[in-house]
Amino acid sequence: MDNTKAVNNEREIPDVLTALAGIQKVMDGHGLDRTIHHLVQLRASQINRCGYCVRMHTREAREDGETNERLDRVIVWDYGNDFSEAEKAALAWTEALTTLDPHIDRGALRARLRQSFSEEQIAALTATIAMINLWNRIAISGH
Repeated sequence: MDNTKAVNNEREIPDVLTALAGIQKVMDGHGLDRTIHHLVQLRASQINRCGYCVRMHTREAREDGETNERLDRVIVWDYGNDFSEAEKAALAWTEALTTLDPHIDRGALRARLRQSFSEEQIAALTATIAMINLWNRIAISGH
């Protein structure tokens, strides 16, 4: 046996992956805009260097009407005027929760989020970011 070969997660823990996939339907009921959803999933996947997830979330965003121009600039979202203040706040929160930089002022980021989102939407955004980071790590484990 090749000890360096990736574990086939789909074969070994299909019940876990099915349960994880089902959580999205629950999260969708908490009022987070689909555009924001796609942007944060793409940005976290870029940071985590998950090529599979970047391709998938770019495709899904396009299917839901996102433009190629904006998708091309997600990586530099904080430069220019391509994104709304709500989108920028969500992307900043995504970077903070994905990179886990201990010097980030999460209080200031939460205050920025509260200018555009309800408490429920912030909680749903946080869960979305947590889930994409989990999915990125599962996908990356097979690289």
